Amino acid sequence: MKALVIAEKPSVGRDIARVLGCKNSSGGCPENDKYVVTWALGHLVTLSDPESYSEKYKEWHMESLPMMPKKLSLTVIPKTGHQFRTVKSQMDRKDVDKIIIATDAGREGELVARWIIEKAGVHKPIQRLWISSVTDKAIKEGFARLKDGRAYEPLYQAAVARAEADWLVGLNATRALTVKYNAQLSCGRVQTPTLAIIQKHNDMIKNFKPQKYYGITLMAAGVKFSWQQKKSGSQRTFNKEEVQQILKKIKGRKLKIVSVEKRTKKTYAPLLYDLTELQRDANRLYNFSAKETLNYMQSLYERHKVLTYPRTDSRYLTEDIVDTLKDRVRACSGGDWAPACAFILRQGKIKGGPHFVNNSKVGDHHAIIPTEQGVRLSDFEYGERKIYELVVKRFLAVLMPPYVYDETVITGEICGEKFTATGAVAVDEGWHVLLGSSNSKSERANDAMGKMKNGMEITPDSVVCTEGMTEPPAGLTEAGLLSAMENPVKYMEEQNGSLAKTLCETGGLGTVATRADIIDKLFNTSMIEKRGQYIHLTSKGRQVLTLAPAALCTPKLTAQWEQKLSDIAAGKLAKGKFESEIRQYTAEIVNDIKGSDKVYRHDNLTGKRCPQCGKLMLLNKTKNGSFLACQDRNCGYRKNIAKVTNARCPQCHKKLELTGEGENKKFICSCGYREKLSTFNERKKESGGKVSKRDVAAYMKKQAKEALEPVNQGMMEALKNIKL
Repeated sequence: MKALVIAEKPSVGRDIARVLGCKNSSGGCPENDKYVVTWALGHLVTLSDPESYSEKYKEWHMESLPMMPKKLSLTVIPKTGHQFRTVKSQMDRKDVDKIIIATDAGREGELVARWIIEKAGVHKPIQRLWISSVTDKAIKEGFARLKDGRAYEPLYQAAVARAEADWLVGLNATRALTVKYNAQLSCGRVQTPTLAIIQKHNDMIKNFKPQKYYGITLMAAGVKFSWQQKKSGSQRTFNKEEVQQILKKIKGRKLKIVSVEKRTKKTYAPLLYDLTELQRDANRLYNFSAKETLNYMQSLYERHKVLTYPRTDSRYLTEDIVDTLKDRVRACSGGDWAPACAFILRQGKIKGGPHFVNNSKVGDHHAIIPTEQGVRLSDFEYGERKIYELVVKRFLAVLMPPYVYDETVITGEICGEKFTATGAVAVDEGWHVLLGSSNSKSERANDAMGKMKNGMEITPDSVVCTEGMTEPPAGLTEAGLLSAMENPVKYMEEQNGSLAKTLCETGGLGTVATRADIIDKLFNTSMIEKRGQYIHLTSKGRQVLTLAPAALCTPKLTAQWEQKLSDIAAGKLAKGKFESEIRQYTAEIVNDIKGSDKVYRHDNLTGKRCPQCGKLMLLNKTKNGSFLACQDRNCGYRKNIAKVTNARCPQCHKKLELTGEGENKKFICSCGYREKLSTFNERKKESGGKVSKRDVAAYMKKQAKEALEPVNQGMMEALKNIKL
């Protein structure tokens, strides 16, 4: 008899088949005498649409809400129905006596496989492959320690509870809003609070009132001292008169050194990456969107197999990973970090310190780190390489010695007023070799600081009143929005300890696996837009916040849900009890929308009439372009008018938009550049339309050299001075 292995994606399925030695193919599924391997294409099965439950749900009417089927049923997704039939035929085979779930190790991965099994009506024993990377070694070790599928039944129940709750609340609220205001509106437990965060952050900036503050800087014997308030210790005050009185009091007086404290300190490298932290850094450094970063990570995990599972919310490793660290360092010993890899490997056995190894802080998956798979950097495209470099540098940094420095704090007094100077000198660069460096100005300042002794009296060279203005919070970038979704407490009207704790335990709004899609959806539904690099609500987004039920506009709901879903996964809460609460809540929010007397106004109306019904059309903008749509949702007419292309502006190198029709098609750019499509094509034709073979050859040679013969002389020199 054979075991059927169900992977989540074809690439992973083929890798598993190769490792297991499955070569013969039956119906497109590799197999041998022990295993048959097949795969899904993501979700093959989903919850049925409302229309499948009743005729009354086919038309969108307020009278048919709320939609409350007694039991939510499953349906095969038409687009991938052929693959479902393939998987089902393999499960039905008489020579298959058990099923091994090899989908992604997590709540959603469990749902993908279990829904397929349930819809197929198969009742065979289940085992679970639970691995964090898809290297040959990880697959072999995973199959050597397969888990009993029954142990993951609560995780499956939690996944179903989440999906059904989102169906009930999301579809009912969205349909109620759309029918009530005759506009394409949507809301949900995560996307609507995300809109509220953006609104509140931008309101904080808009309502910010700058204040002038003052301080005192004193230069004495080449050392810069700053005044400190006696009570608060702050180096600034908003009271100008206070500063002026101090300046009069200390004028012409000597500074007496009352303490010179020297101490050696050390800092460890930043924590390893989870997905959200990686998305933040990628957005900050390379302007990658959260969705782009996830896609690059997925490719590095599935296709190249050089990084571990991306959808993790942990920044630590478990103890069982420590023995594999040396192999992982060897696998990534290329690029500019080759000297650091060589240095780490020369130290012998790698030990797992508490600053990056902690079993209690790892849930389903550990932090993102390199696998034991060998690397050819020349195989990566630009985005993949940048993400890989970020992960490798952070990984190697935690294996490097701590950054050690001598800190000197000098305290002086004049007429009872305290002045302090602080400086630091690097003793051991440690992980700074990879991710940072000491401040040379600070080191020069300490030459003068080293000459100061307790009890010395020095005549100041200068005493200056400093001034500044408080600044509003920075605009909200995609990186900032990810941080706010992860920790939304400060954006909530209701502040209390228990709520903050719940949000912390549940990871904020959404999960590491869903935040990128949520942000992308808000852009694509014209709820949010970018002005420069900062995110703002559109008029539609602002109005949805006023029209949606208040409870759906706060992170409190999703925090409570995630806590209960965790309880279901842990076997502490019955799925039925949670579902009963959700159904009651759904009825409440639908009644709230029905009874509202609020009004929705389109602010993107154009002067153009719909060719089908004659009503004025709306201009909608998304990340991929813009289009006209009839304001009447029952009409549904839509016409694309501009599309973001991969062509680059010759002036500012941003992506060009293609607009117009027929011979009037032209490229336009936000910098003001315009060019007819015909002219663009002629220009490309004259230049050959592509990069020369010579340029390609030179680039490939450079990439290969970097990948196979990396040497960083500066880092090599710095590593010589590192002490262990």
